[in-house]
Amino acid sequence: MTLRFIERLRDLVDGIDVVLSDIWGVVHNGLEAFPDACEALHKYRGRGGTVILITNAPRPADSVQRQLRKLGIADETYDAIVSSGDLTRHYVADHPGRKVFWLGPQRDYSIHRGLDPVLAPLQEADYIVCTGLLDDETETAEDYRGMMMQARERKLTLICANPDIVVERGDRLIYCAGAIAELYRELGGEVIFYGKPHRPIYERAIELAAERQGHAIQLDRVLAIGDSVRTDLAGAHGFGIDCLFVTRGIHAEDFEGIDQLNPAAVKELFGHPPRALTRELRW
Repeated sequence: MTLRFIERLRDLVDGIDVVLSDIWGVVHNGLEAFPDACEALHKYRGRGGTVILITNAPRPADSVQRQLRKLGIADETYDAIVSSGDLTRHYVADHPGRKVFWLGPQRDYSIHRGLDPVLAPLQEADYIVCTGLLDDETETAEDYRGMMMQARERKLTLICANPDIVVERGDRLIYCAGAIAELYRELGGEVIFYGKPHRPIYERAIELAAERQGHAIQLDRVLAIGDSVRTDLAGAHGFGIDCLFVTRGIHAEDFEGIDQLNPAAVKELFGHPPRALTRELRW
């Protein structure tokens, strides 16, 4: 199949009851909001559609909401937020009393709020919760190879609270928890991923959408929106829903100067193709 770019979301949402939208790279870039994208989601809601934001942010949904508000993104842009941080919190809550080695920056501390986890050094921990790199401005996953080798020797399970490998911050790409998790898996370590592309985050989003719509949701009336082949597109395909792929995000260089993709290019870039492409989300 040949994939073409669409200019406007409104051309794709006839017969769509629910939109599951990524946040980072679609609605903002970590430093500033994308007003056209916010307007598109708001207008879709005005037509009776439900918008659930699904994010691999390793923080609770209310913390994500506070960040959106700081960026000037109105609550009326969406109906609810589901975060990989919330799903990770459920795992921690289900394992009370076990010692946790937390690997991540201080800004992610809200993932522990109200749980009172027993934080411990790596040598004493029962498992690891990874929310990211300590300094994602300068570090890569390779800086943690020695630490991950020690964890592997102790056969610790690593809970990855953000499966993203990289994310856009302004005009740069920075590494995320998923990069460390993939390194640990390469070393033979056990990893449990929470967030896209794995099913639990989609199942929770559909539950929330059904509550707001007042009826069960048919998956052929759901559209995912995202900018990552590995998480957004793969997750949508695995869950059985269509995806609108936004090319302005982490794959921007791959699509520069391209107006349409032939079947060979589609297979090379995507494997399983999205329903359509758009450079940025607009109504």
